[in-house]
Amino acid sequence: MPRYRPLRKIALVSIVLMGLSAVAAVVQAALMWASYDDVKRLVYGLLSEEEIDRAVESFTGTSVLLNLVSYVLLGTGVAFLIWLWQARENTEFLRSPFAPRPVAAPYGQRTGPHRHSQGWLVGSWFCPIVQFWYPLQIVQDVVKESEPAEQPGMYRPSGARALLYTWWATWVGFWVIVVGGGSLAFVSFIVWIVRLVDAADAADATGNYVDIYDLQDFMVRVALAVDIGFTVATVLLITSAVAASMLLLQVSQWQHDRAANIPPPGAVLPPPPQPPEPPQYAPRYNNPGPTFPRR
Repeated sequence: MPRYRPLRKIALVSIVLMGLSAVAAVVQAALMWASYDDVKRLVYGLLSEEEIDRAVESFTGTSVLLNLVSYVLLGTGVAFLIWLWQARENTEFLRSPFAPRPVAAPYGQRTGPHRHSQGWLVGSWFCPIVQFWYPLQIVQDVVKESEPAEQPGMYRPSGARALLYTWWATWVGFWVIVVGGGSLAFVSFIVWIVRLVDAADAADATGNYVDIYDLQDFMVRVALAVDIGFTVATVLLITSAVAASMLLLQVSQWQHDRAANIPPPGAVLPPPPQPPEPPQYAPRYNNPGPTFPRR
């Protein structure tokens, strides 16, 4: 038999980790902008050997922070999946015979309250292509099944729908910029190396001076684009964390309020109200009135 598990503690853990992820991203963005001038000087060959050594030591020190950001994001994902798994199981409890059921409006073509099996709750985040909409549908079903029983349709006017789509849009945007922008920067660096080698080979063959100013300028623009992209991704991550935190608290409170009105298993339920019996009327007596003898 399904059972209810409170979500508030794991929701608070997820919210704290989301906040730490946002703070770590802000610190990392600030460090990237602080080192932008040194990157320009390094590309243009204006750094001395001592400055290069200090830059290497600085990068080695910030690599610990990069690992910390990765670990915090990983912990945030694990905590969120635990919350989502328990919230999904709680919806089964809320649909038990002891629970009041909201009359939810049907949407889509599905045979049950959830469009996907529980295994997709974890697998949908890693499966290519469907990872762009399956997780959203899973969370959407959990939110709709958690709305108050006495207020069906609360999902839309409560603002939960806006929080849901804000969280998903900003979360997808964050990863598109981080993964896509990082891949583009790596490819640009490889192209820069290839073009630099080709220019050096051409100079050796002709004996001319190697003019790599355009290549240096190209790499500086790439570094600037990386800093701007990561800053935008940080803003999206902060927005996603705020929207997800509010959504977790809303759904956790909805489920808590509904579970509080459900009697424990084995409790004697009061009999359902019976319709009132029709009123009983006495038979009508036809009184013909007094009779008088005829004369």
